Amino acid sequence: MNLRILSALFLFSVVNGNADVFIDGPALGGSLGGWTKKGGNAAEYTLSGAEYRTYRPEITPTPDGGIFVSIRIDHVRGWLSSDDHAMLEITIDKAGEVVSAQSSIAIQGRSITSDVIRGGTDAGNDAVGVDRALEIGSTLVADVSEKLLREKIVEAGRVSFPSALRHNYNLLYQALRKKNLATAGEEAPKANPLDSPKPEEEAPPKAKVLKIKQYASGDKPDLGAEE
Repeated sequence: MNLRILSALFLFSVVNGNADVFIDGPALGGSLGGWTKKGGNAAEYTLSGAEYRTYRPEITPTPDGGIFVSIRIDHVRGWLSSDDHAMLEITIDKAGEVVSAQSSIAIQGRSITSDVIRGGTDAGNDAVGVDRALEIGSTLVADVSEKLLREKIVEAGRVSFPSALRHNYNLLYQALRKKNLATAGEEAPKANPLDSPKPEEEAPPKAKVLKIKQYASGDKPDLGAEE
């Protein structure tokens, strides 16, 4: 492993260490085919018949304990053609909720930028968790697709670029992790007396068996009892 890879991993871990949530880098890379390209900093894969390349995400902590994630995605067009580029930016709060997302695509010098998509903006919309993430992701892809359509793009890999954005968005969300906020120095919670097992009660002493002697053969019967 060379110095560039070590530096990238160190920066990735330090930034993740300052937030309450983090991105599982190995899990994200594995879902994309592995960080095996560009010196271990990118993954390449086929999607909708086109080749794409995703770089390791750049992560910045936010003041509230969340993270801002930026991912670069390339449409690999071959040796004789220039690659197209896209950026996917996602803000995640400390609870692991997707707050907003935005994307931009650069094709032949033309830039297509989506609106900043925020969840729960409609009246009465209180989607949270996975539902909120799906809502933001779907709205983002629809917005980019509509703007890309206006440019009259016909090349297959370019037309499917929004699908690559959705693919990376979904995998990023699946790689999102929450930290265990309990620290090693915290005092262990005291046991609830109601949850403690009751001590076993002592069994009552067994009754002593009295044996009655038979009557003596003499004049006086013997009625004594022995223990």
